Amino acid sequence: MNIGIEAQRIFRVHKHGMDFVALELIRQLQRLDRHNNYHIFVKEGPDRCIEESDNFFIHTFKGGYPIWEQVKLPKLAKQLNLDLLHCTSNTAPLGGTIPLVVIIHDIIYFEFHPLFTLGYTLFQRFGNIYRRLVVSRLIKRANAIYTVSYFEHKRLTQFFGLPNNRVQVIYNGVSSHFQPNLDPNFLHKVREKYKLPERYCLFLGNTDPKKNTRNTVVAFAQYCKAAGRTHHLMVADSSQVTIHQYLVDAGLEEFTNQIQVIGYIDNREMPALMNMADLFLYPSKREGFGIPILEGMATGTPVLTSNVASMPEVAGNAAYLVDPFNVNDITQGLISILSDEEIQKNLRKKGLERAKEFSWERTAKATLASYRRIVDQDVNDANL
Repeated sequence: MNIGIEAQRIFRVHKHGMDFVALELIRQLQRLDRHNNYHIFVKEGPDRCIEESDNFFIHTFKGGYPIWEQVKLPKLAKQLNLDLLHCTSNTAPLGGTIPLVVIIHDIIYFEFHPLFTLGYTLFQRFGNIYRRLVVSRLIKRANAIYTVSYFEHKRLTQFFGLPNNRVQVIYNGVSSHFQPNLDPNFLHKVREKYKLPERYCLFLGNTDPKKNTRNTVVAFAQYCKAAGRTHHLMVADSSQVTIHQYLVDAGLEEFTNQIQVIGYIDNREMPALMNMADLFLYPSKREGFGIPILEGMATGTPVLTSNVASMPEVAGNAAYLVDPFNVNDITQGLISILSDEEIQKNLRKKGLERAKEFSWERTAKATLASYRRIVDQDVNDANL
């Protein structure tokens, strides 16, 4: 087979969820498959995190993504005589005749209006409008649609009126560098770099409203008020000014110093920050999967996450579940976990076992099997 994989932005320094899904899938396919040829399409960037090999070829591009995806990518796919094109980040070319596979991680952008919902940046609004325009048409065009949880499978099939077999669930994995036993020197360097206090909780908040930053920091301040200033909250990718305002609005500004923004966390250092934390917080309002839940578990850290969307499916019985829309429920979760060593021990044990059930190798093998079915079907159809 001659396979194309659109990997979009995996060469950028500050990678996010969909970037890691594409990157780990490619790495595993490169390790497992020496027979088929792969063409990887990725925007130019400084972090060349994959390299070419005998059957893996990298094609970089510049400029705006929509023009590249809708105009240039189909032409290049035809020139390379691809048997299949796999797009990994919700959208794909609407034109062309090459068999098309797309991962639709979620359809959150159909659940609110991109122009009028508060909390989104201009870039996020444009991206969500583009997804709405493309995905609604892509549903009919794609030969295969993958999604990452049975929760999202249900959302997709119900929203678009699709038969269940039109969408295939292929779970994400957890990367091998997320593990509990890390080198003490590495831990020390990370603690020094991020200026981590002795006792802290970790929260990967950012500007996306679904990440629930306001409720999380207010809940943590309420925990400090109820239980004392036993811990700090380390927050990634947010604004200290914004957090302070959340606390002012809640009448809890006296606890501002307990919450520290540390900025973007390098994924290679994320296991150390999780491992040294007493608790990893992931009370998101909406996720298609939630890879950090498994990453926290794999490092041996107790995890608090949400009882909505895909989070219970991913967490199983190995995390403490709370209502993300109820600040007091998040606060009570913090109190329950941080005041009870037995709960912490139980969550660590169950979390380590749960994380073992998910691997990128399994993701890659399921994806490759699906490629074979699609290409074989296309050949059979052409022979009719």
